[in-house]
Amino acid sequence: MKRDVLKIVIFVFSATVLVLLDRFTKKMATDFLSNKPPKVLINNILELVYTENNGAAFGILKGKFNLFFVLTIVVLAALLVFLFKLTFNKFYLPYFICIVLIFSGAVGNFIDRLFNRFVVDFIYFKPIDFPVFNFADIYITIGCAILLISSFTIYRNE
Repeated sequence: MKRDVLKIVIFVFSATVLVLLDRFTKKMATDFLSNKPPKVLINNILELVYTENNGAAFGILKGKFNLFFVLTIVVLAALLVFLFKLTFNKFYLPYFICIVLIFSGAVGNFIDRLFNRFVVDFIYFKPIDFPVFNFADIYITIGCAILLISSFTIYRNE
């Protein structure tokens, strides 16, 4: 029982910090990059450029607000179910981290879609002409990568 409470407290605190960081960076992007030329951080490598994405990753499914709304609610609910079923110990820490990261990223982008009907993106990795992204996208990507790697290594026999 004590571990379950600790798990929830750590989850809520971590997710809150990550969502607030995502919100803060999107606010800064909106205030300082909107309707302005890109800010070059590393020449020909990394730029900050304001974009509005009304689709999913890489701009797919543009304008499908209702689909994103329902899908996000389903994903968040599934993550919470998984969180409550997850044994809170060192062995399952990678799964816990995945849940926190994916949940936080989904909430961060969901807030944008809910209030703006688009997601603010602002980080552009120029060498491979990668789509513009944001902190919430980074959380989801890292969470999914950890999930995939740990599922095929640490938990492959589970």
